Amino acid sequence: MLAARPRIGPYLRPIPLYRYPALDAMTGRGCGSSTRNHQPVGAFKVRGGVNLVSQLGPGERRRGVIAASTGNHGQSVAYAADLFGVRAVICVPEQV
Repeated sequence: MLAARPRIGPYLRPIPLYRYPALDAMTGRGCGSSTRNHQPVGAFKVRGGVNLVSQLGPGERRRGVIAASTGNHGQSVAYAADLFGVRAVICVPEQV
């Protein structure tokens, strides 16, 4: 995870950590909630897509990427491919 930080940092903003006093009181501990919907595709998986595509070499980028997904993973790969100018094909099953 630490190795990915410099690769994804320029493209994704930090996720805010929100505190909820009522939750602290209920649990007897300091609790925080990080909301992933602040990321470009609304899910934490975008970090994996950006990390993956950012590491592709020139030949791999020319060939493009393909992913199979029913949701967030496909969106993250598509977002990252667009970010780096890489062609992407996302396969989505007709029935989930």
